[in-house]
Amino acid sequence: MKKNFAILAVLVTALSCGGNGSKKADEAAVPAEVTPNVEVAVAQARNVPQEAIYASTVEAYAVNNIMPQQGGRIRKINVEVGDYVSRGQVLAEMDRLQLDQLALQIQNDETEYQRLKSLYEEGGVSQSDFETAELGYKMRRTNYKNVEENTILRSPITGFVTARNFDAGDMFAMSAPLFTVQQVVPVKLHVGISESEYAKVKKGDQVTLTVDALPGRSFSGKVDRLYPTIDAATHTFKAEVVVPNADKALRPGMYARVTVNFGNRRSVVVPDQCLVKQEGTGTRFIYVLQADGTVSYVPVKTGRHIGSEYEITEGLSDGQKVVVKGQAALKDGVKVNVL
Repeated sequence: MKKNFAILAVLVTALSCGGNGSKKADEAAVPAEVTPNVEVAVAQARNVPQEAIYASTVEAYAVNNIMPQQGGRIRKINVEVGDYVSRGQVLAEMDRLQLDQLALQIQNDETEYQRLKSLYEEGGVSQSDFETAELGYKMRRTNYKNVEENTILRSPITGFVTARNFDAGDMFAMSAPLFTVQQVVPVKLHVGISESEYAKVKKGDQVTLTVDALPGRSFSGKVDRLYPTIDAATHTFKAEVVVPNADKALRPGMYARVTVNFGNRRSVVVPDQCLVKQEGTGTRFIYVLQADGTVSYVPVKTGRHIGSEYEITEGLSDGQKVVVKGQAALKDGVKVNVL
């Protein structure tokens, strides 16, 4: 009997010890609360350029399709596609038969006109006869100039020959222009700007642009003309930008990105790392460090993205400290350790 009591006592002691060990293990399994480590930056107020980038295409400043007013045989071609021609330069000559006939007739008219003028001054011809002869002479000279312009074809602008549709000896039938000449000094671009910026853009404003065809280069231009209406479909208005292009680097058809500056605005600026986007919404927020070492969840509105920084238009004040690293472990009101 004593032996049975001894065994029971041993069992009770063993169970008691085992229970205490399990309790200690459970207590050790509960992790202590860890203070999140964060890095912070100071929000700063400064003047932020209000810029926007728009896609556009480089255009020739002027395009001239050159052709005579009537059909005829092409006698001579003087230029080729790609040639840079000057204003007034002869590009081609048409058949000269009519022009040469008119030149001979004017020569005769000149002689007759001078003879009648002498007679009129001596009283040998009435005033009406002299004035009739004089009018006919002037009209033939005008006709000669018109025929000459359509026989000897000159470039009305300085630029590149971008098309030649006929060869010497062809019969020109007015189905297409003989030449196309495009002026590239300067060039222009038509930029579609958001209607919300309509009051901010004015004639003479400076712009900058880059083109994919010329990496590493930027060009300056200015707003030369503002179109007076808004496109109802796109809610944009058109601004014509002129770029000097003195070295002829820009060519019509190049894809361009035009940066328009609408002035400066005093705003708070923060590193873009501090912005957090709320899942399922477009809301962005920032964790702001408070004086007691906790962080607050602050929704904000953003403006321009400037390099690695964001303009904040609503929600922050100058000088506030914002969390830039460690946001994943944060929630509103939690105490943090600033590194």
